[in-house]
Amino acid sequence: MTKRYFADLDNYAESDIVIIGAGSAGLTCAYELSKIAPDVSVAIIEQNVSPGGGAWLGGQLFSAMVIRKPADKLVQELGVPFENEGDYIVVKHAALMTSTLLSKVLAAPNVKLFNATAAEDLIIKEDASVRGGKYVGGVVTNWTLVTLHHDTQSCMDPNVIEAQVVVSSCGHDGPMGAHSVKRLSKLGMVPDVPGMAALDMNKAEDRIVNNTREVVPGMVLCGMELSEVDGSPRMGPTFGAMFVSGQKAAHVALAALRKKQAAAAAKKAANAAAEAVAA
Repeated sequence: MTKRYFADLDNYAESDIVIIGAGSAGLTCAYELSKIAPDVSVAIIEQNVSPGGGAWLGGQLFSAMVIRKPADKLVQELGVPFENEGDYIVVKHAALMTSTLLSKVLAAPNVKLFNATAAEDLIIKEDASVRGGKYVGGVVTNWTLVTLHHDTQSCMDPNVIEAQVVVSSCGHDGPMGAHSVKRLSKLGMVPDVPGMAALDMNKAEDRIVNNTREVVPGMVLCGMELSEVDGSPRMGPTFGAMFVSGQKAAHVALAALRKKQAAAAAKKAANAAAEAVAA
């Protein structure tokens, strides 16, 4: 058990993509990446012992999960039974959908979940060639129990996982929510953080999906964390946009990764050519 865990820490110390938060959006992002890019190493950092975020129950702790279309396509792909209600579907228990999605992610050979692990900070590097002169280069990690007790114990330094691209799906503001947006704001990398607006379910879902993007070089946002930086409305107990935002984030992150890989390959080839000429 110990040998395998520390081997995973070593193998994923330099990951292609890191996903912060294993809620509905983060898990869907990881699942999509496992399908479209099985060659890409994906590390998921989840602060809770139990991944899944708020997707184990529906609204007000009720059982059923409401999922707006077109996210029904994902539900069908996973083989989860549902009732068709026209513009949306209903899964009889949210845990059925979440556990099925989670099982697919955990079975993927290129994905590793580090749960009970907190992302305490971001790795930020300077590069004059990128927008804003800085980019996100990974995450600073610690055991969640250590993170929660920094005020009661002596200094307990963290660890890091470097990444070509980071996807943040930490949810809307809360004790440890919207972590990446709040940190980027303090660093001045996102100029204005209006916070999540009041509930408007229909507008919220469309905005979350449409605004899923790379907000700063190296950092893709998805799910409800986007509402903090965009001022999008609160969504309420509907999960379609969470799943579709996660899917979109996977494609955005992969495009950013491939762009970096191509640039690195071109630089390597240019250096090799220069060395050959010099020789």
